[in-house]
Amino acid sequence: MKVAVLGLGFMGATHLKAWQSVAEVQVAAVMSSDETKLSGDLTSISGNLGTRGERFDFTDVRKYRTVPEALADSSIDAIDICLPTGLHSSTAIDALRAGRHVFVEKPIALDGNTADRVCRAAHESGRILMCGQVLRFLPAYRAAADWLVHAGRIHSAVFRRRCAAPAWSRWLSDKQQSGGGVFDLLIHDADFCISKWGMPETVRAPGFEDLAAGVDIIHADLRYAGMGPVVITGGWHHPKAYPFSMDFTMVCGEGTVEWSSANTNGLRSYSKDGVESELAVADTDPFVAELAYFAECVRENKKPAACPPEQSAASVKLMQFMLESRERNGEIVRTV
Repeated sequence: MKVAVLGLGFMGATHLKAWQSVAEVQVAAVMSSDETKLSGDLTSISGNLGTRGERFDFTDVRKYRTVPEALADSSIDAIDICLPTGLHSSTAIDALRAGRHVFVEKPIALDGNTADRVCRAAHESGRILMCGQVLRFLPAYRAAADWLVHAGRIHSAVFRRRCAAPAWSRWLSDKQQSGGGVFDLLIHDADFCISKWGMPETVRAPGFEDLAAGVDIIHADLRYAGMGPVVITGGWHHPKAYPFSMDFTMVCGEGTVEWSSANTNGLRSYSKDGVESELAVADTDPFVAELAYFAECVRENKKPAACPPEQSAASVKLMQFMLESRERNGEIVRTV
């Protein structure tokens, strides 16, 4: 399978590195408006995961400066969209209509209606569409999802994700291009909730936003029928210095499961009988795993059941409900 990577920022560099470990895939083309990056020099790139950019050998890789140029290359089987968020949906629709399979970095769109349009374009084209909700492939979250199958009733679930406001990309601070810090960051946790429990009945989400100061936070209380509260909290905590972290605690009928990226205790469960255990977590790169799964779906011409684009669209809608509640000073918002 021949892939074109559109966008050579932090996620583009991350995907380029991951594609190198996916069998039967060739990165045949890249697209960027930056001539230095098109040369293969991505050393200026940084991101919230602490990794730095590197140099890539683009000797045998075709180089394009615009999206239409890349889509006109009929030898390309699939497009990997790593452009700024505001370009995700339109580029995905254009690529699908051009007959390409599409992997689009999260979020699939900036609003729910547009996300639905992307999904319809995939259905009409008969091509494979998948959104890069990488949390579904992060080992600790995959193991926790398996644990939940036999965990009984959910009494409480808390998901937290926070970092400094990004200093490496100006467009992320522009809500018209990125959706804002809360939207861009916490859609991972919204997607996990959608994958396990669907859309909540109501959302109550107070918070605070001052993008100029690098602060964008929310504390969302999601209410589902027949289970306890689910909380998604976090966001941007001032610029540059604040460390990235993510964690979760889920209290269920059979016990509690907990994990944090900030410590080395691993994924741990605490049974209702008082037994503490460390749960097995696979040693896999989540970016390699998600791209390998997409490639498998393309080869076998099967819809990505492990990460359906319709659920990626639902995650966008859930984030919209959360932000609507925050704009209304934490009022309860019904989702149906």
